[in-house]
Amino acid sequence: QVQLVESGGGSVQAGGSLRLSCTASGCSFSNSCMGWFRQVAGKEREWVAIIDFKVDRQAYAGSVKGRFTVSQDNGKSTLYLQMTSLKPEDTAMYYCACAARRTYCTSTPGDYNNWGQGTQVTVSL
Repeated sequence: QVQLVESGGGSVQAGGSLRLSCTASGCSFSNSCMGWFRQVAGKEREWVAIIDFKVDRQAYAGSVKGRFTVSQDNGKSTLYLQMTSLKPEDTAMYYCACAARRTYCTSTPGDYNNWGQGTQVTVSL
C-alpha cells in the first residue's frame, strides 16, 4: 500500500522560497514515476515537475522551469520540491504523486494512481 505525506507548505511573500517534502512508503524509487502537481480551487490539477528514477530524468512545466527543482533522498524515501522566486500565481495546493513506471513517465495527472493529501502554498505580493 502506497502512502504519500506532503509537508513544507506555507505562506511566503513573492520572491521567497519554500521546500516541499513528500515522504513515500510503498512507492519504489527505483521503478516508479513520481511527480509534483498543483491545483487551484475550481481549476484542473496541473503538473509541476516529474522525476523518472530509472533514467534519472526530471522534467518541469514551463511556468516553473528555472525556479523549481525536484530531487530525492533515497535513504529517507523522500521527494523534495525546492521552490524559489515564488510568484502569486504559484499559489495552490501542491500534491505529490507516484505511479509504477511502465515505458516512461508522463506528466498527466490521470496516469498517477497514488496521491498525498496535499500541502497549501500561498504567495502574496
